[in-house]
Amino acid sequence: MLLALDTSAGTSVAVVDGDLVLAERSTDDTMRHAEVIGEMIAGVLEESGVAASGIDAVVTGLGPGPFTGLRVGIAAARAFAWGIGRPLIPMVSHDAVALDEWSAGLRGPLLVVTDARRREVYWSSYDLDEEGIARSDGPALCKPDEVPYPEFERIDATQVSAGALGRLATLRGGAAAVPEFTEPLYLRSPDVTVPGARKRVTP
Repeated sequence: MLLALDTSAGTSVAVVDGDLVLAERSTDDTMRHAEVIGEMIAGVLEESGVAASGIDAVVTGLGPGPFTGLRVGIAAARAFAWGIGRPLIPMVSHDAVALDEWSAGLRGPLLVVTDARRREVYWSSYDLDEEGIARSDGPALCKPDEVPYPEFERIDATQVSAGALGRLATLRGGAAAVPEFTEPLYLRSPDVTVPGARKRVTP
């Protein structure tokens, strides 16, 4: 039984039991992650009838995503996992989009693209076959006119489904899976820099 959260593109929270999504709440609003995520967590737990103590692990999307929104979901997932004494499972957010497309019947090469703001986009490429999905390149950051693989089927996702993220975690072994990444995938240097040494002032 998993609680899954993703704030890489909008906000999505779900309770997932194996391959079954028991409850999911989502919004594509990219400005109110912190305001809605607590209500969403409480809502999906109530709707699914699963108590916090019944959650076996917490899944969080690591992005790629803009710094401010992405850190809200990761911080909430870490806090919830710590509070109930359960493991945290980090996953690449774009992988969940690819799984949704695979579940809908898409096969062949796929390019997942999400908004990175500042006139840039994040992208990841995949191979989808009868066995499942495999990321072939990315995640990466570039200008919209520099996105590679123009011949691939392209999905411009405005939201990442937490339900799909939880299903993906189950398919990859849940808490026993070795995470590919453990740090957020901002893929962009922070705006804040460490100040240099102060200049000496002489009389």
